[in-house]
This record gives sequence, C-alpha cells and structure tokens, in this order.
Amino acid sequence: MNKIWIDADACPKAVKEIVFKASHRMKMSLILVANAYQSIPHNDLIRLVIVDKSLDAADRYIVDHVEASDLVITADIPLAAKVVEQKALALNPRGEIYTEENIGEILSMRDFIKELRDGGAVSGGPSAFGPKDVEHFANSLNKILSKNK
Repeated sequence: MNKIWIDADACPKAVKEIVFKASHRMKMSLILVANAYQSIPHNDLIRLVIVDKSLDAADRYIVDHVEASDLVITADIPLAAKVVEQKALALNPRGEIYTEENIGEILSMRDFIKELRDGGAVSGGPSAFGPKDVEHFANSLNKILSKNK
C-alpha cells in the first residue's frame, strides 16, 4: 500500500484521528482532500489538498490521483466504486470494506434505497455515527494495514 486518502469533508473527526495515528505509526503518506480548510497535524507524511467547491470536486481529484493498492476512506459509494475499479481499496468510516466482490451489490442497494426515498416510500438515513462505528472502523483499518505491511 502506497498512500491513504481521505474524502475529508464529511469524514468524522474520530475517524481522521485514527488515520492520523496510523499514518504516523506505519510511516505512510496520508492525503486529505476537501473543499474547505481542515485542521491536520504537523507531519511530513500528512497533507491537505483543497479543491474547489463544485459538486464532486474532491471525488474527481481522488479518482484522478489514486493508484492501485492505495486506500481511500470515504462514505461516498459511487466514489468507492470508482476507486475499486482502479484496483485500490476503499473503506467507509463505519468500517465497511469495499471490494470488487461486494461493491456492485452495495451500489445497487444504494441506488434502490435512493429510488425509494425519492418516491417517498422510505424516509431518514443511516443511524447516528457512534462509538461502535469508530471501533469497527479502527478494527477494519488495522486489518487492512496489517495485511499490507
């Protein structure tokens, strides 16, 4: 694994903190991509790329720069699908690992739920992000990083 990328605008702070520590521990480059300033630690391995505020600008930047075997942390399923197409890994902030084997089904389910929402059949979204999600994310990240030592 070469680098870790974070789709940073909507990424929870607790997840970013875990990844900051992992980047330092593993001596791995970390790039946060956002359309607004983000506070990051002073570390030569960590950098922030600020893109314009247009729709999906951060996603486009990541897709244009990610390399095979990089890791991208994102809750954006279409972005995750593009990342997986490029042979990179994707992990959402709740700890779900996106792979070539599961991304098609996850993308289909996302589109189906969106249709139901748009039609008024379903309301609301995912449950609130909490400590169990942080723990699941940390465990998934450690699993990925230990495989790629």
